[in-house]
Amino acid sequence: MAIILGIDPGSRITGYGLINSVGNKLDYIHCGCVRTDTPSQPERLKIIFTEICQVIEEYSPQQAAVEEIFMGRNASAALKLGQARGSAMVACLFHELPVAEYSARKVKQAVVGAGGADKLQVQHMVKALLSISDKIAEDAADALAVAICHANTEASLIRVAGAKSFSRKRLK
Repeated sequence: MAIILGIDPGSRITGYGLINSVGNKLDYIHCGCVRTDTPSQPERLKIIFTEICQVIEEYSPQQAAVEEIFMGRNASAALKLGQARGSAMVACLFHELPVAEYSARKVKQAVVGAGGADKLQVQHMVKALLSISDKIAEDAADALAVAICHANTEASLIRVAGAKSFSRKRLK
């Protein structure tokens, strides 16, 4: 059993989601968004850090996973996103959580089956995989997708590590 905290960082809205991973079974725990309405970037980073710390203290996850930065055309926006991501990661590390990182493409591939999936497809699959009937925010759905990706990656690594033998013979 592992409670996984997934984080979709953003300088204005940071999504978070918690799932419980037991073998191949995933259970939804909670999700939400950290909203930073202040114009001050340092103040936004403080809010992200503080609220992610509160989530960690309330739900006691054992692992965390964070989406990597997507570099678009706007370098200033990418820098602000990187700072928000760093603030969330420091909150996890402050509570001694191991942090894994996944590209948006890998997350979409793990949840939808296609790395180029759109936000609506991700949101739909997250709700289906976790049996969520309520409406959830896009950023929270993305964070849950990051947690699902991490759970699937960990399960795959455990299966590979548990293999008794490995043959390099060609399959016919």
